[in-house]
Amino acid sequence: MKQRIVVLTGAGMSAESGLKTFRDANGLWEGHDVMEVASPTGFIRNPTLVLDFYNQRRRQLLQVDPNKAHHALVELEKKFDVSIITQNVDDLHERAGSSEVLHLHGELLKVRCTRNGNTVIDWKEDLNLGDLSQHGHQLRPHIVWFGEQVPLLPKAAEITSMADILIIIGTSMQVYPAASLVDYANSGIPIYFIDPRPSISEHDFENLTIIPKTAVNGLPTLVADLIGTEF
Repeated sequence: MKQRIVVLTGAGMSAESGLKTFRDANGLWEGHDVMEVASPTGFIRNPTLVLDFYNQRRRQLLQVDPNKAHHALVELEKKFDVSIITQNVDDLHERAGSSEVLHLHGELLKVRCTRNGNTVIDWKEDLNLGDLSQHGHQLRPHIVWFGEQVPLLPKAAEITSMADILIIIGTSMQVYPAASLVDYANSGIPIYFIDPRPSISEHDFENLTIIPKTAVNGLPTLVADLIGTEF
């Protein structure tokens, strides 16, 4: 039986494909306060602004490609059972070829009914006011906004608890509840943390190895070491 590797990925994973990270140092996202464009109250207050914001993100996503780090995780599947838990709403893991990806914060290329959250639709075009679900209600981005529950968190915790090896890439480990997932890993398993500006130290977790590099520069080397060959 293959060992199970669980990979937690954040914005740093996709940044090198050309996608901007969630928000910059002053808390703004493309010039907007995040609560204007990533909260239920923001959507109620100005739905046109919110829909346009995600339309721009969606268009940008369709113009970029997976990077070497995404492809490295596909190589990892040749010798390990790999589960990816991502905070990212893009589909770059899937496009690279990873077979098991859980999106904690939703998916940009999907929309859902504002009244029936179980009605989720694949969507690659702009989403506008007046675009309705089969139930006759406005569609919204399939994104977990601030103030909303993270419905896949229990599943993510279950997956993390089954890891033989944990790899964390491109996330500050400061954003909850996603940052709490490491607490579900079994004591003593190898943990690798790849980030150019690590927010934690090797004293914070047992058996932790910090690789102070970007995803593209750090992950392919780690994967080559784990699978025992260059690729």
